[in-house]
Amino acid sequence: MSFFDFLFNLNPQTEIEKKCGYRFKNKTYYKQAFSHRSISTKPRENYERLEFLGDAVIDIVVSRELMREFPEGDEGILTQKRSALVQKSFLSTMGQLLNLLDHIKIESNVDLSQEKIALKQAANLYEALIGAVYLDGGLKSAKKIILETIWAHKELAWESVNYKGKLIELCHLKQMENPKFLVSNVSGPEHKKLFEVKVKIGNDLFPGGIGSDKKTAEQQAAQLAIDSIDS
Repeated sequence: MSFFDFLFNLNPQTEIEKKCGYRFKNKTYYKQAFSHRSISTKPRENYERLEFLGDAVIDIVVSRELMREFPEGDEGILTQKRSALVQKSFLSTMGQLLNLLDHIKIESNVDLSQEKIALKQAANLYEALIGAVYLDGGLKSAKKIILETIWAHKELAWESVNYKGKLIELCHLKQMENPKFLVSNVSGPEHKKLFEVKVKIGNDLFPGGIGSDKKTAEQQAAQLAIDSIDS
């Protein structure tokens, strides 16, 4: 057995580390990331500081990937896409994907059987985990986890709200004509096309939505039309 194997045996990999493909050098960060405030109110002994940091790391990584994914996308499109990926409900889904709640250290008076509380904790733990990995292993290590979770499931976040259905309902409510979805532009190479879709309601043409496929672009266009109608 080599010296490094000996050290690894003294510091066995946890289930979360195996899922993330990352081994903490400093287990203090790992412990802090899964410690709820009910365990300790000291800032360095619960996950809240790491959650704060993780939120910022997720923002920068997701923002950079969105700029690569949508090279022609303006600030509005990028902001809306990012909002869907960093919202608490989606981060909660990522936390559940990694089974983070199975590892939380929390007092029994915090009732995790209540769905609202459990979902919030799953999101908080995900952000705290990213913050802990960033401190322990740097941006490259944190980015790898974000890409394998949030970015790998981005379409789920973007399609979680049926904006087309909501737009049709809104048109009926306001006695407007049914919306028509028109492909106004297709750009990019064959293997990575970018679709632009615009919504037309009666004689009104709304800002275009952009996506890597027609369905995503339609959802984006519907959301923009809803925002315009409700503004």
